[in-house]
Order: sequence, then C-alpha cells, then structure tokens
Amino acid sequence: MLNGIVRELFSWLKAIIIALVIVFVVREFLITPSIVKGESMFPTFQDGDRIMISKVTPIDRFDEIAFQAPDADENYVKRVIGLPGDSIEMKDDVLYINGTAYQEEYLTDEKQAFFGNSFTENFTLEQITGETVVPDGYLFVLGDNRPVSRDSRRFGFIEEDSVIGDVVFRIWPLNAIGIPK
Repeated sequence: MLNGIVRELFSWLKAIIIALVIVFVVREFLITPSIVKGESMFPTFQDGDRIMISKVTPIDRFDEIAFQAPDADENYVKRVIGLPGDSIEMKDDVLYINGTAYQEEYLTDEKQAFFGNSFTENFTLEQITGETVVPDGYLFVLGDNRPVSRDSRRFGFIEEDSVIGDVVFRIWPLNAIGIPK
C-alpha cells in the first residue's frame, strides 16, 4: 500500500516537473505574456492590455514590438517604422520611407479626431538622430499615439538586440481578444 502511494506521488511529481520545464522553455524561447503600460500605442493598445509576444517571428516594418527601453528600466511597445538602411521623413502628417509615401491606416481615425496642428510633427531622420539612414543593427520605432508617445523621436534608434519580440496576440480585455491590426 505504501509503495503504491509513493509511486503515485512520484508520478505526480514527475508530471509537474515536466510541465514546469515546458512552461519555462516556451516562455524563455518562444512566446511570453506582457502588459501594455501607458497610452503611447492608443488606439491599437490601451493601458492594461495583456499581450502575447513571439520571440521567434521575424520583425517587419509596421510590426508592433516589445523591447527594452533605452531610456528607462522597463519595456516599451512601439511600431517599427524604419529598418536598417531606411531613410525616414514625416512631412505634413505623411510618413515617407526611402522617399515613398505610406498611408498609416492604423492612425486614420486618430488623425481625423485630432484637434492639434498635426498629429505627428514634421521631422527627418537626420534632424532627430544625425544619421541619414537607420544603421545596421538598429530600428526606428514610433508609438501610434504620436502626440504623447516617447519613441525614437526622443531616444533615437533602438538596438535590434533589445527587441523582446513581435506582439502577435492580445489576450485581454476579452472584448478585444485577437491579432492586433
């Protein structure tokens, strides 16, 4: 009888240890949860949203990413605007990347509702960073709530090595569960 109990406890202990190892591996190397803090990505994300961050998907232009902040002891979520080799300019609320105008459809409603002079102030990459293109190993990021976002306009480029991953899914609030747009 005692032998059966010991075997059963050992079986449970083994299952729990295997589960913990799987959770550790998944969180450390594949996907991890995080919480959005602040309003810099509004309306895409709001303060308190729970998100899942993929550590294995490649980072592309306009992806929302989480990264270690270069100017604070925390993580930021921002949108990738410039990849290595890109020139960036904002003129009259139009984003130009390598001389091509891009419609930032994720900002359309906010731009229309904004009562300021312009939603995003005019700038060139050279004015902000002293560089004409994004250097190798770096990214240029902007928050979606441009009037209040602390982003590459303030702290410059971010190192690709500081990227935690690509935001791939929102898990909270319940009415907004799904893949971010």
